Amino acid sequence: MNLKHLIFRKSINHISKLSPKPASTISAAISTSLHPISGVQSSAYIKNPKPISPFIRCIHLTRETKLSYASVEANVVSSDSEDEDDGTTKEFLSRFVWIMRGKLSEVYTDCDKETINGMLLVIVEKVVEEMEKGGIQRMVGLKVVMPSQDFSEDLWKTVWEASNMVLEDMEKARKKERMKQFLQAEEVKEKCRFAGEVGIRGDLLRELRFKWAKEKMEENDFYESLQRFRSGKQEKGGNVLKEQAVAAEDTPAVASLPKRKGKIKYKIYGLDLSDPKWAEVADKIHEKEEMLWPLEPKPISGKCKLVMDKILSLKKEDDPSQLLAEWIQLLQPTRVDWITLLDKLEQQNPGIHLKVMELVLGEESFQTNVRDYTKLIDAYAKEDRVEDVERILRKMVENGIMPDSLTITVLVHMYSKVGNVARANDAFESLRNYGFQPDTKIYNSMMMAYINAGEPRQGEQLLREMETRDIKPSEEIYMALLRSYSRRGDAVGAGRIANSMQFAGFQHNLEYFALLVEAYGQAGDYDQARSNFDNMIKLGHKPDDKCTANMIAAYEKKNLLDKALNLLMELEKDGFEPGIETYTVLVDWLGRLQLVDETEKLLDKIAELGEVPPLKVHVSLCDMYSRAKSEKKALQAVGVLEARKDELGPNEFERIITALCAGGFVQDAQRILQLMEAKGFAASEQVKFSLSASQVFSQKRPKT
Repeated sequence: MNLKHLIFRKSINHISKLSPKPASTISAAISTSLHPISGVQSSAYIKNPKPISPFIRCIHLTRETKLSYASVEANVVSSDSEDEDDGTTKEFLSRFVWIMRGKLSEVYTDCDKETINGMLLVIVEKVVEEMEKGGIQRMVGLKVVMPSQDFSEDLWKTVWEASNMVLEDMEKARKKERMKQFLQAEEVKEKCRFAGEVGIRGDLLRELRFKWAKEKMEENDFYESLQRFRSGKQEKGGNVLKEQAVAAEDTPAVASLPKRKGKIKYKIYGLDLSDPKWAEVADKIHEKEEMLWPLEPKPISGKCKLVMDKILSLKKEDDPSQLLAEWIQLLQPTRVDWITLLDKLEQQNPGIHLKVMELVLGEESFQTNVRDYTKLIDAYAKEDRVEDVERILRKMVENGIMPDSLTITVLVHMYSKVGNVARANDAFESLRNYGFQPDTKIYNSMMMAYINAGEPRQGEQLLREMETRDIKPSEEIYMALLRSYSRRGDAVGAGRIANSMQFAGFQHNLEYFALLVEAYGQAGDYDQARSNFDNMIKLGHKPDDKCTANMIAAYEKKNLLDKALNLLMELEKDGFEPGIETYTVLVDWLGRLQLVDETEKLLDKIAELGEVPPLKVHVSLCDMYSRAKSEKKALQAVGVLEARKDELGPNEFERIITALCAGGFVQDAQRILQLMEAKGFAASEQVKFSLSASQVFSQKRPKT
């Protein structure tokens, strides 16, 4: 039978083969089951149904029901092949029989299977008859049709509703099969791969994949509809074009193009790109592209190549200006040629690269911009060549190019690294004047500069500024500030940083407690120092040698020797063994108490450790032996200190001079004062007064 009387163009062209149960098989089964029943008997049974809705009326033909085809076109086209027509027809009838069997079974509950099959056979024969004579096509679009002689109005309506459901199901199946094809499209796969790379997973990725496949299918349908529309127009206008072509042969050809009335207006994302200003923007972009992405460097050969090889083989102390001038005269280089030369120099001869680059910045053909200067400044800054950086900056300003935020950022990092706080602060303020918001790296550089310069309060101000801007400082910055406050003995500042670290959620480690013990110990608050020391032990941290030494030094401030010894005994029970740091503090403490024998026993223990005594031990020995008027040992200690004079600071010098004056070694004290002044340290008034008094009331040195 012919399919074109049932399925319209959109259904035929796109329905996939779903391999349904053939309608002929169903009809055969129905015919077999109804073999004892004649067609007249079946018709009679249908005309006298049981009074059950919706078949309560006597069956008579009516065509007042309209079948809705929302997604199917009204024009019918012939199929590509008879096999496809038969397959689609079988699928339609198979689905139709299955739906109608269910509806009849719901209405005629008392009828047996053979009776239902007989009804189905009559209905299917009528539907096939309508398909053959084009009844469906004829009824599409009609609101009122001629009544039928066989079926009642309700039965006829049910038949067309079932047919409509079949068509919708077949259309859904077709779309499902097409969706499977577009799900495997390369464009959809590429989008899914990209989504997976950026971290999209699970249900969201699945939804996006179906969305992209649907968009791809709709796009394909759109272009296919345009193609069909174009083909239809070509068929309809074929004859008209032929007539126009014949008429055109008699008329002369027009040599000019037709004139357009008005201006072309087009918008993209709300921008009116027909405005003339966009043409200027496009020209500027084109100029920049030519500058940033030139085509190709010029080929180099002959003498020019020889000169270039000489440039590449220059030594660090050579002057490349003459060779560059000769190379410029031979090649007449553009920016891309210069960049190619600089890249080769950076790879093959990095020692001469920066020197050549500095000369190239002054060449007009290089078309120097601010980024070129920034690149050179950054290279010098990484090598801590501050003078060269400042010279390039002056040259940059002289050529009319002002530093931008990126250049100033490089300066902040460089000055912070070399410890020039004033210049680093100037560069930092310049960034703010540009309206640039400093990031974490710039804040860290500035805070480390302040910390290294001994100004932790300035660094803490930047820390509070970061917290105000919701920028979380790193644990290293907190520890650096805490370390700075601890070394200065600023217990209040160390406490503020410790509280900030606690609120920030950082875990307390051994160094954290050791620094707090050191800070409170130097401030003379041994109770707080011992409290932090005990908290450290409670949290499971075993005190090391340095932390224990800081705790002993805290007791030394108040001369609480008994508590210090009790602490050492408790720690030794837990397996602690004093090290060089603890022994150094004890030597200094016992030396101040003039306990010479006990101090010398500690020196033996230091020797047993096999380590060189630190400078502080020799200063303590010089102080102890000088005050004990032990000339030989005092002078030995002074000789060791003179050999290590470069390690001495102003506090150590003053302690040595004061001790020598107290022991009556005025000449030695005078010599140490000269060493102190030679190193650039100025003696305090108290030291000067002590030395002057010793010179006036000098006595004979005691003999040992």
